[in-house]
Amino acid sequence: INAVMKTFKFPARHGYAVEISPFIPTRLACATSQYYGIAGCGTLLVLEQTETGISLVKSFDWNDGLFDVTWSESNEHILLTGGGDGSLQVWDTANPQPGPLQVLKEHTQEVYSVDWSQTREENLVVSGSWDRTAKVWDLSRGGQSLCTLQGHEGVIYSTLWSPHIPGCFASASGDGTLRVWDVKTGRCRLAIPAHKAEILSCDWCKYDQNVIVTGAVDCSLCVWDLRNVRQPLSRLRGHSYAIRRVKFSPFNQTVLASCSYDFTVRLWDYSRTEQPLLETLEHHSEFVCGLDFNLQIPNQVCLTIV
Repeated sequence: INAVMKTFKFPARHGYAVEISPFIPTRLACATSQYYGIAGCGTLLVLEQTETGISLVKSFDWNDGLFDVTWSESNEHILLTGGGDGSLQVWDTANPQPGPLQVLKEHTQEVYSVDWSQTREENLVVSGSWDRTAKVWDLSRGGQSLCTLQGHEGVIYSTLWSPHIPGCFASASGDGTLRVWDVKTGRCRLAIPAHKAEILSCDWCKYDQNVIVTGAVDCSLCVWDLRNVRQPLSRLRGHSYAIRRVKFSPFNQTVLASCSYDFTVRLWDYSRTEQPLLETLEHHSEFVCGLDFNLQIPNQVCLTIV
């Protein structure tokens, strides 16, 4: 991991998610909220890494908290956020106007997760909400969702497209299950009782279409092979509070990172049965909520805190 740590602080805002641009390796976006997302407004921050630090490129305000952000996979200027008012907002960094290009409003509670499909010909977005539904959107077709997927018995915290299988995404929920969905049929293909606690995050392995990791309130990460879900490939323990976000490395098949309400970020290699914990980063003095690997700069991890 790069030893140099750069920081950016924005007054009266708490970070919930950070995503590095797939087009510009020095560009990142951060979804933030006032008052820990309980009340007040939200701000989308577009930031630029420099040799000496991190600078603000542009900020967009919204009238409710913003909990997640994802970059377009086809246009370097377009971003999407999920808000506390149940809406999704489409933003254009090249647009001189301060407001969103488009607002998508169907969810009835907070949108806690948004993800843009990496399958180039699809251009689909998935959103997950505290209303217990996931919705799939095609932004080129206007403001209505293509389909709504129901089945979770608790709030949805994470929805993430498979980087390998078109029309397939995973969702993690407060009901303790991980579910894999097929958009074409609108059905759940697989439901795994992954933890006996709320699952706050999941991520697909970038090298194996059958491997996925979950992170939960029980302080553990579980790595699953979807071909045999009776027990996890690996159960990783070390965090002392709930795991807020997990991400697989884009450079190493068995390496992943997790961030937690224990103020730490941990790097793991789940193939190591004796000592899977590689490193613990303890730079933060608040909850660590957001985490992303830089696709173009090996070993660079970006974080955001509440």
